[in-house]
Amino acid sequence: MKNSQIKDVIKEVKKAIIGKDSVIELAMTAILAGGHILIEDIPGVGKTTLALAFSKAMNLEGKRMQFTPDVMPSDLTGFSVYNKNSGSLEYKEGALCCNLFLGDEINRTSPKTQSALLEAMEEGKISVDGITRKLPEPFIVIATQNPIGSAGTQDLPESQLDRFMVRLSMGYPDFDSEFQVIKNGGSDTLSKVDDVINSEDLNLIKRDVRNIFIDEKILNYILELVSKTRKNEFIRLGLSPRGTLALTDMAKAYAMLCERDFVIPEDVQRVFSSVICHRIILEPRAKIEGLNSSDIANSILKETGKVEIV
Repeated sequence: MKNSQIKDVIKEVKKAIIGKDSVIELAMTAILAGGHILIEDIPGVGKTTLALAFSKAMNLEGKRMQFTPDVMPSDLTGFSVYNKNSGSLEYKEGALCCNLFLGDEINRTSPKTQSALLEAMEEGKISVDGITRKLPEPFIVIATQNPIGSAGTQDLPESQLDRFMVRLSMGYPDFDSEFQVIKNGGSDTLSKVDDVINSEDLNLIKRDVRNIFIDEKILNYILELVSKTRKNEFIRLGLSPRGTLALTDMAKAYAMLCERDFVIPEDVQRVFSSVICHRIILEPRAKIEGLNSSDIANSILKETGKVEIV
């Protein structure tokens, strides 16, 4: 039943996003693992549409904010106003009070506003005027940013990047996919997406993901991969323990996506690059050698070898 629901969500999202099955599957995996998603790509390739399609397919309460330099932290967390009739302060909800928050162009707002997301993303809570409030469950952040236009942008600090379970890139569509897009005349593809599950269903599926079995040999394999990110000659800052947990949770979620109740090495390999590439910091010599984080991630996978499970 759970696997059927997951496939139904993916099927609906594919109505809005054509030819990006791999990205859709990884985004769904991150949602099942209870993580947040950073989509980094050029404008016009469907980043925002992807987020809205997931929100609609899962019937989640979603809010969207276009980040600009004048967005304040209180716009996200909410604020208190004085009510002269009651003589007390009343809390007014911010944009984060929802199930799925879409932050467009997150690198175009100030570091102070970016940091307002930290507590919400890590703990599912927000604090305003000394009072901590729990956010609805599930709570998912999908943020987008354009890596090309750097004018007026503020790079996300490493501590913020580490809160995102995965970083994904849409990329240009292939010939056939783009043909289908223009054949449809750029019509409103989101209108074709139907809601097939709700927030309660998603919470139940996420609970089952946590119970996916992972053998100790797989755990050792994960730790071996992580260790190599910390010793690689081209990496200055390797994967953090939070990243290790993210890699483990993603592997479990991908196993469920593949209709298994146990993790195999291929699950870890499939999600490895999307989990680690935004978390590692490369040495300057990597750029000189013409290497990016994805190249190094793939080389780590190749040199680590295979793990046998009996």
